[in-house]
Amino acid sequence: MVPTFDDLLARARSLPRDGHRAVLGIAGSPGAGKTTLAERLVRELNGSGDKWVAHVPMDGFHLADVELDRLGLRDRKGAPETFDAAGYAALLRRLREEADGDIVYAPGFERVLEQPIAGAVAVEPTARLVVTEGNYLLLDTGPWVRVRRQLDEVWFCEADEPERVRRLIARHEEFGKPHEKAVAWVLGTDQRNADLVAATRVRADLVVPATALSSRQRL
Repeated sequence: MVPTFDDLLARARSLPRDGHRAVLGIAGSPGAGKTTLAERLVRELNGSGDKWVAHVPMDGFHLADVELDRLGLRDRKGAPETFDAAGYAALLRRLREEADGDIVYAPGFERVLEQPIAGAVAVEPTARLVVTEGNYLLLDTGPWVRVRRQLDEVWFCEADEPERVRRLIARHEEFGKPHEKAVAWVLGTDQRNADLVAATRVRADLVVPATALSSRQRL
């Protein structure tokens, strides 16, 4: 059965159990709508005024350009090896284990600068559910294996391929790339990453079709 957005809300709401904080991962290819889905879930679940759900994107663990230059990976920015996956796994573990302690700060990502920003996301002790999203949550190689272990569930965000590519080109243009360079990047580096992510779909606990985001009148 194809899930509706109400089904997704109910499933996410049920994840925290016995007073323990849960972490929900949303995976998918670049431009698939991961952030849109995560933000809508958080907004709806927090709608009553109780801020019990937090949003912690994976993008804050991008390596800075200066480090990518040192490693010779600048032209592969966005590939698995251009993230601090071990650091991301450590943060997720801390979020699970320190649920009743102090505020946990996570890095964010500034899209205009295309650089990570330390301490940009605050997760309050009152958060019982953390929604995190990123391309490689289901990757089964290297430190990404540790990431999956910290997630209660991982949903795979699926999108119509031509629409995904169109959105991705528009995003690169919005943040400064000329059209020709945006198209070349999306069809080159981004597409290689998308193909890698698509192969992880079979490991997801739930596949979320694009129609789920429009299955509610008030969205």
